[in-house]
Amino acid sequence: MPIEILMPALSPTMEKGNLAKWLKKEGDTVKSGDVLAEIETDKATMEVEAIDEGVLAKILVPEGSQDVPVNQLIAVLAGEGEDVAAAAAGAGKGGAPALAAAPAPAAAPAATTAPAAAAPAAAPAPVANGQGGRVFASPLARRLAKDKGVDLGAVAGSGPHGRIVARDIEGAQPGLKAAPAAAAPAPAAVPAAAPAPKAAVATAPGAEQVKALFEPGSYEEIQLDGMRKTIARRLVESEQVTPTFFLTVDCDLDDLMALREQVNANAARDKDGKPAYRVSVNDFIIKAMALALQKVPAANAVWAEDRVLRMKHSDVGVAVAIDGGLYAPIVKKAEQKTLSTISNEMRDLAARARTKKLKPEEYSGGSTSVSNLGMMGMRNFTAIINAPQSSILAVGASEQRAVVKGGEIRIATQMTVTMTCDHRVMDGALGAELLSAFKGFIEKPMSMLV
Repeated sequence: MPIEILMPALSPTMEKGNLAKWLKKEGDTVKSGDVLAEIETDKATMEVEAIDEGVLAKILVPEGSQDVPVNQLIAVLAGEGEDVAAAAAGAGKGGAPALAAAPAPAAAPAATTAPAAAAPAAAPAPVANGQGGRVFASPLARRLAKDKGVDLGAVAGSGPHGRIVARDIEGAQPGLKAAPAAAAPAPAAVPAAAPAPKAAVATAPGAEQVKALFEPGSYEEIQLDGMRKTIARRLVESEQVTPTFFLTVDCDLDDLMALREQVNANAARDKDGKPAYRVSVNDFIIKAMALALQKVPAANAVWAEDRVLRMKHSDVGVAVAIDGGLYAPIVKKAEQKTLSTISNEMRDLAARARTKKLKPEEYSGGSTSVSNLGMMGMRNFTAIINAPQSSILAVGASEQRAVVKGGEIRIATQMTVTMTCDHRVMDGALGAELLSAFKGFIEKPMSMLV
């Protein structure tokens, strides 16, 4: 029996991906562990390895295809002793694979007959939702529906196998309820599928209305890539779902600057005279935040609907700007690592982030993040929490300022930091305790070394 190769889910939140490149061609022999293709997710380019052995009989989704749904049939492998031509001829004719292929027929021209035949079978999914049957929806879609007061039974799903996903809820009207006639005979059930095309039409004029404000030819349209779309969606979700408050404090850096100079001056050097590490102010900030979370463990937590998950270690995300977006790779167990280790690890993570070579587990998790725009001259700013984390620290520039100490005016090197907090996880007093602990480590940096 032919072996089906499906679009893999390469991260917990992945719903679609781009099939960037096939590394095997039809007729090639495939062994377990061979790299079949490169898949672009919203954050990275990942290699997909073969699990089974055989001959690649048919490629159904050509390279360069975008927004291929997870679990869609993308190729067929003929097993040992199997007729390759027969496996290729039967590709895409099974019920489940054809159903998965229905949302993106243009991406699989070799299987046009199968999706067309399967199209009527895919339609009942939203109707069943409206008739009181089991509703298939992602956890995020359920949460958004609850917040907007949308009845999931009245929403047509556009995800794999008719599953309701976040974008379906975003396009639905608040307070949308399933039609009373949804339980009527088959002809009356047809209007229940109406929300899907209405949502699609409702979003289209938005772009046209914006374009209408500008003179034709006075602008260039830039199509969004998967990363930019994901960033936009998640930040909107974070702002809509997460109740936040902000705390700001100034930190004195004179002692930290002196210690940093001493640490770097004493770094071991190789035969070429190159230092083994070079600690930055940001490395001190990561370490200070990690230790502060250990000192205030109640703040080292994330919101999980009906409970709070309190973390045992301090996994700190660090925003890294790249062309067209940003990553927030995680420094795992940062409270246990030396400054030199954090420095070298961040250099490696940032370099791989800029080439989109990070693994999903390297930018997932953590309870907090650090976003530093000080090197760009920003004195202070606020940042949006990267859900499901519960806080993010916005770090401004270190600069010399006139301060009053002991009744006298003197010059001190200071930086302003603003922490955005998830009010569901921490109240004002707890957030202030965490930020005060951070300030204490920054202003007494030797405490981070002992």
